[in-house]
Amino acid sequence: MHPEIVLPCLDEAEALPLVLKRMPEGWPVIVVDNGSTDDTADVARIHGARVVSEPRRGYGAAVHAGLVAATGELVAFLDGDGSLDPDVLPGMAEVVASGRADIAVGRRVPETAGVWPWHARAANAVVSGMLRGRGVGVHDIAPIRVARRQALLDLEIADRAFGYPLELLLRAGRAGWRIHEIPVIYSRRAGGRSKVSGSVKGTVRAARDMIRLLR
Repeated sequence: MHPEIVLPCLDEAEALPLVLKRMPEGWPVIVVDNGSTDDTADVARIHGARVVSEPRRGYGAAVHAGLVAATGELVAFLDGDGSLDPDVLPGMAEVVASGRADIAVGRRVPETAGVWPWHARAANAVVSGMLRGRGVGVHDIAPIRVARRQALLDLEIADRAFGYPLELLLRAGRAGWRIHEIPVIYSRRAGGRSKVSGSVKGTVRAARDMIRLLR
């Protein structure tokens, strides 16, 4: 059985057709509709995804809802905006399934200049540097990841906002997880504007949630 893919989505109706078309063939997809005001849920269903509703706004809330809804042993997570290359998912899943790592995470490599705004890139560098200072050897905050479903649930991640991926890495580090980081192409989103990196305000809000966890 293939790993399940969880796509947390907020107003991604424009991006979803292309995103879902690019998913690895045969992999079941769960689109978590995080209170969208557009046709995200309908578009997801039309293109073959299972839709889970999570009206409580927040990246962590959407991811956790998808994790709970999943039924497979392995679960993959990535954004629903088309910015991350899903071609890396089979290799990431193999690393975890073979037992060589407990979690596989992506390190973003911008496809072109300007894809990753300076404020978002700087915030990521600061936060990932603080993680390495705590013994978690990563250079990005796991924007795409694959792990075992039950193991993720056992971490008992509490953050339901933008701090979720950071808390995941912190808890994984404390639990002694073997973390395998691989490069992943980071492109312009398929539609709309990023809720985080699309503005300085969004980046500051996400950084605030994350730095709170590092205190």
